[in-house]
Amino acid sequence: MNVKVFILALSTVAVGLVELIIGGILPTIADDLNISLSSAGQLITIFALIYAVSGPVLLVLTSKMERKKLYLLSLSVFFIGNIMTYFSPNFTFMMIARVITAMSTALIVVLSLTIAAKVVSPAHRAKALGLIYMGISSSLVMGVPLGILISDKFGWRIIFLGIAILSIGSFVLISIFLERLSGENTVPLSQQLKAVSSLKIGSAHLATMFMLAGHYTLYAYFTPFLETELQLNSSWISICYLLFGIAAVSGGAFGGALSDSMGAQKSIIVVIFSFAVVLFLLPFTTFSLIVFIPIMMIWAALSWSLAPPQQSYLIQTDPATSDIQQSFNNSALQVGISIGSGFGGIVLSQTGTVAHTSWFGGVLIIVSLGCAVFSLTRKTTARENNRATIALQNQMND
Repeated sequence: MNVKVFILALSTVAVGLVELIIGGILPTIADDLNISLSSAGQLITIFALIYAVSGPVLLVLTSKMERKKLYLLSLSVFFIGNIMTYFSPNFTFMMIARVITAMSTALIVVLSLTIAAKVVSPAHRAKALGLIYMGISSSLVMGVPLGILISDKFGWRIIFLGIAILSIGSFVLISIFLERLSGENTVPLSQQLKAVSSLKIGSAHLATMFMLAGHYTLYAYFTPFLETELQLNSSWISICYLLFGIAAVSGGAFGGALSDSMGAQKSIIVVIFSFAVVLFLLPFTTFSLIVFIPIMMIWAALSWSLAPPQQSYLIQTDPATSDIQQSFNNSALQVGISIGSGFGGIVLSQTGTVAHTSWFGGVLIIVSLGCAVFSLTRKTTARENNRATIALQNQMND
């Protein structure tokens, strides 16, 4: 594999940490900044929301810029955002830092994907993109448990200083090994919005959004859940996050295999329905760690199992706009994280019991299931059929 792809993947590990790691150290941040746990949860909410909105917008605004220069500029902004987080004197300052890092992260991830696709031959393109996604997923497996242990020993701020230093390493490697790449025309936002305007496709994106919203209603507050419901210390919490991460990454493979065996449409229904059942059951398993951990790992695996069948479904429905659909599905995912962490904060502040977030999250999963059923039962429009025909003809010509 091209060494440039490995360097891009390493960059995505660093930027992936910024979004995911904060969930494991939420109580520590809340205590240090003298804010409530639900307020601290909004640091996840604002990051995901800014990430979702800024990704497509910044890509269009910077379409003419030379890619290497833009990548290095994004890494510089990312570095500044993490240094600001390290020195944050209060909640407002840290919130501003999260906005800055979210915008730069969104651009770095999309640039990593697009550049990786360009620097390898078409035969190796899928592997290259898979390696980039592996960089993001590995930040989930390693980042959160490692972050908890570091925070416990040295304080939470040192984590963001470490991420800033990692970004310097990425900056140096990109400067040395990546060649200059010219900008290119991107699809205007108005045209992107038209691509998701049908009820069939729009409701599919809503299914993704509500699925992640239901997941993060609990997951954003998973550390206090483990502390209060199972009375676990930081070491055991780290172990739980590590097991969760391993199961979540394997869930992507499970979702792909399920989609291949029973088809994308049936897989979507099975995954979302099963996810709702697990979230409703989870609070009843906290009487024993032996019972809780297997159910937790099923929850984790299902949380990443929707992506493969959902992506296949979107490509099958409208192959001519598949790139745009993947972009919007990623934005829907981030909006879901934002909604879920915000909603979970409201549930926590109103009920005072973190276990209730699981049940309220389950309700959002049921909404997701309704959106999925609605999408799957809509007929493909004439416009989408025309696009599919054109795409098939283009593939035959190639």
